Amino acid sequence: MTVIYAVLMFCVLIFIHELGHFIAAKKCGVKVNQFALGMGPAIFKKQKGETEYSLRIFPIGGFCAMEGEDTESEDSRAYNNKKPWQKALIAFAGPAMNVVLALILMCIIMFAMGTASTRIDSFVDGSPAQAAGMKAGDEIVKINDVKISEWNDVGEALEGAKTGDKVSIVYKRDGKENTINTELMESEGRAMIGITPKHERHVGNALVSGVKTTFNMTTQMYTVIKQLFTGEVSTKELSGPVGIVYMVNQSASMGLFYFFYLMAVISLNLAIVNLLPLPALDGGRIVLIGIKKITGKAISDKTEGMINTVGLVLLLTLMVYVTWNDIIKFIVPIFN
Repeated sequence: MTVIYAVLMFCVLIFIHELGHFIAAKKCGVKVNQFALGMGPAIFKKQKGETEYSLRIFPIGGFCAMEGEDTESEDSRAYNNKKPWQKALIAFAGPAMNVVLALILMCIIMFAMGTASTRIDSFVDGSPAQAAGMKAGDEIVKINDVKISEWNDVGEALEGAKTGDKVSIVYKRDGKENTINTELMESEGRAMIGITPKHERHVGNALVSGVKTTFNMTTQMYTVIKQLFTGEVSTKELSGPVGIVYMVNQSASMGLFYFFYLMAVISLNLAIVNLLPLPALDGGRIVLIGIKKITGKAISDKTEGMINTVGLVLLLTLMVYVTWNDIIKFIVPIFN
């Protein structure tokens, strides 16, 4: 099942990425010769119009082969004959689709899990709030004159408080507001009221939470990339396909939502890495497009193709390195 989940994840992430390039290319009038999912020999081919669609034996990649992408072509619909903004749009569309996928997955997860509301679901054993008369279903309105609009406001209202401190709580029950004064209890090493929130499913809240979570993951990933370049994080921490399969196994054993969360994280990571200004990556292509726009023919289409080829070789070398790291980290310990 782990292999099935891993293959499914790779196929979805790659398909979405290449589909972005494909759709943008078609919209910009570029001739697409091949659209393939997987690498190696084709196990299925179908010619539809000018494009050959294929499914290949190794589910570790895919491609959208455009006319004149890495070579010069006289065809008016070739990629190399399109305007710079069209080329940049096509390159950007792949990572953009991975971001969209991550965002959709996070919103679905947030909706399925529900968002912590200001309504009480249950009480911690020995809760002074329960002893003071609060019940499950009560909606918290204010704490110490601080308005409570969402669950995070509760923590902010109690920031700096200590066990035994007195707090005033205004809550709503059956449309009527009530006020109690109670002490804070200690739980998990901090002062708290001793309540747990009711999780409710709201499309609006799920969308907001999904966007916030995706944004936070993006900033964290950029921080890690920066730390890799500065040496704060070792390259030995990088993982490749073997590491991903290991993580898929861990997430699948914890449930479907953890698997989808991992897929969202990897999809976002794929987008961010692809937008780095390195040869063979989409970000590198966008940089070269900008340089060619400024310098004119200083970089020919043939030279651009050679730069991307060298970049691809370097990326494959990096893939071998991270795969070896994964084997040392995850496979070798199994036999020790």
